[in-house]
Amino acid sequence: MNNKTLLQIMNVIFWIIFIGLCIEAGAGLFALIVHLVKDVQEASQLSGVDLNSSFTAERYGYLFIDSFQIIITSIKAYIAYLVIEIFKQFNLEKPFSERLTKLITKISREALVAGILALIAASYSKYLLKLGVEAPSNWGAAEILFFAGVIYIIALVFKRGSELQAENDLTV
Repeated sequence: MNNKTLLQIMNVIFWIIFIGLCIEAGAGLFALIVHLVKDVQEASQLSGVDLNSSFTAERYGYLFIDSFQIIITSIKAYIAYLVIEIFKQFNLEKPFSERLTKLITKISREALVAGILALIAASYSKYLLKLGVEAPSNWGAAEILFFAGVIYIIALVFKRGSELQAENDLTV
């Protein structure tokens, strides 16, 4: 299997991930709206998280938790979209470009935002658990922040690579 085929397979996989994350974020938003308008039970079944006790104990706690789940999932979907954009721009002959560098930097920034939001949500979940309210406990903040750091380093490498490639193009 050559690199071009592998890149095409990865592109399809990221499209599937992007669509799945969009559906997950949309379902979460729909569940939040249903919850606010109709019934706690229906919203809990739609979102897949049992937040009945959270709603009765602290209405804003539920809104906070569910909103953060939707926002973080939406950011992940946006990151998947940015990766799809990278596949559109990527050229194996000249892999380093300013456009790719900007996309990779944007991915690292979005991942950093998602990581910070996950840290905030995890802290609030711990607070709710101390109050006896059921809330998700694992937001994956450490993994998201680690991902953001790695992607930022890759962005720096791409920035330097695009500078060297532009310099090389001028000398030829």
